[in-house]
Amino acid sequence: MKPKLLLYCISLLFISFVGLLSSCGDIIEPSIAKSNVQLEAPTNQYQSTSYTLNFWWDVVDNALTYHLQVVSGSFTSPGSLALDTVIKKKNTFSFTLTPGHYQWRVMAANGSSQTVYSESRSFDVLPSSIKQQTVVLNSPANNFTTNQSAALFQWSSLYGATNYRIEIDTNNFINESAVIINNLIPGQQFNFTFPKDRVYQWRVRAENATDQSLWSAVNSVTYDHTPPPIVTLISPTNAQTVSLPINLQWNTSSSAVKYKLYVYKSDGVTLYNSSFPMQLTTNSYSFNLGTTGNKFYWIVTALDGVGNESAASELRNFVLQ
Repeated sequence: MKPKLLLYCISLLFISFVGLLSSCGDIIEPSIAKSNVQLEAPTNQYQSTSYTLNFWWDVVDNALTYHLQVVSGSFTSPGSLALDTVIKKKNTFSFTLTPGHYQWRVMAANGSSQTVYSESRSFDVLPSSIKQQTVVLNSPANNFTTNQSAALFQWSSLYGATNYRIEIDTNNFINESAVIINNLIPGQQFNFTFPKDRVYQWRVRAENATDQSLWSAVNSVTYDHTPPPIVTLISPTNAQTVSLPINLQWNTSSSAVKYKLYVYKSDGVTLYNSSFPMQLTTNSYSFNLGTTGNKFYWIVTALDGVGNESAASELRNFVLQ
């Protein structure tokens, strides 16, 4: 082998080897077993007149989730488990507690490893008037979008409250006398049916016989059950005789994020195989199945970001040459 050709081959092998190592690095998840979670707030021996605590800790590299635990008393002598939750990717969490003495700790994890729990920290929640408190909204999350007409609004309980007032509006509560919902209820959830496609805002405050809390943050939820426009098929034309592979193509539909391709056997009813309907993010598909003389039917529907599906396109057929 000529020296230049040999050098060229060695270079190609080296590049391939480096690429393989890089690919393996992308696949192998780094261990975080030797990492530690550093707690930030609440600090040790913190005393809070707010019943809602904002827990905060430092990010651990390569961690995907954090396991937050809060107990009344201490972890060596717990009175009760007040909170045991897994938080994905975020390093903050808000939670409402009753007055008392507590400890908290955090563990980080990914798909293959986890840290030990952090050192625990103590804090006290002091009794206070509900005038200084704020209700924490749980679900739907802020900026949530749904195509389901029925929704369940939920929030955390607040110590000292006997009832909760929920307000729902579509005008950011500019005119409180004209809100859609203004209900006083004893629990921490409310069933609501969206009357039409709109962006809705909701908020909650706690009340008792003498006082009322501050309003919660305002969360928005969008109700959208309007499907995308019907797709128009482009090629092949109806009843066209074609040879494999066939480029099935249709126009893009506004508000669609993906498409469903249905391919049927010659009866126009039975799906060709279990791969169909096939979800695609493009407006074409290379069909390479069947044998000469086979007849196929096909339609396409469009899907938006919340799962609304359009009516079907026209039903077309093609025959394999």
